[in-house]
Amino acid sequence: MAAQGFDAMRAAASRPAPAAGRARGGTLLGFFIGLLVGVGAALAVAVYVTKVPIPLVDRGVQRKPIQPDTEAERLKGWNPNAGLSNAKVPAPAAGTDAAAAPAASDAAAAGGDARTATDQPKAEAGRDPIAELIQQRSGAAAADTPAADPFVYYVQVGAFRSAEEAEAQRARLALQGFDAKVSEREQGGQRIWRVRLGPFNGKVDAELMQERLRARQFDTALVRVQR
Repeated sequence: MAAQGFDAMRAAASRPAPAAGRARGGTLLGFFIGLLVGVGAALAVAVYVTKVPIPLVDRGVQRKPIQPDTEAERLKGWNPNAGLSNAKVPAPAAGTDAAAAPAASDAAAAGGDARTATDQPKAEAGRDPIAELIQQRSGAAAADTPAADPFVYYVQVGAFRSAEEAEAQRARLALQGFDAKVSEREQGGQRIWRVRLGPFNGKVDAELMQERLRARQFDTALVRVQR
């Protein structure tokens, strides 16, 4: 009886499972169906792309070559200034030359009067106040003819507590075309560095230099020293 039970168990173990076989068959069938659907979709896309016209490309039309005679005629009538003005300048008539001559002479006379009228404002605009001041001071000095001045004059453009600041001021003056010098002096127990231009033998020359510096926005002071 034990032998019969053992044979039944062996027969049951050797028998294949029907559910696993059916699942494997369904998977293979689904794979082949999906493959066929993908190939068909790819073919449909390829056919659609080849038959749809591409934008901005004209495949069937070819340009005709320009004939040399037609091109020559087109270039003969081409106006390079056509885009600049739409109005055509009429050609002067032959009968208007005689009338144009007196008009031209009148216009020339009027233009001469206009030039003389505008020359005066231009001359006034071109006046140099510094040059006029120089002439006035020079004329006054020549008229007075004073005795020898016992002083020499300097135009001081700043006094600083450090040599670096004084050198920076001297560099700014040099950029404007002025030749200044830095001198050191002890005043009130402190050292100061002065930036000066000079010496000038006359007060008029020193004042003229002072005016030039003020015109360039420099603060100045007139210093006189006994000879």
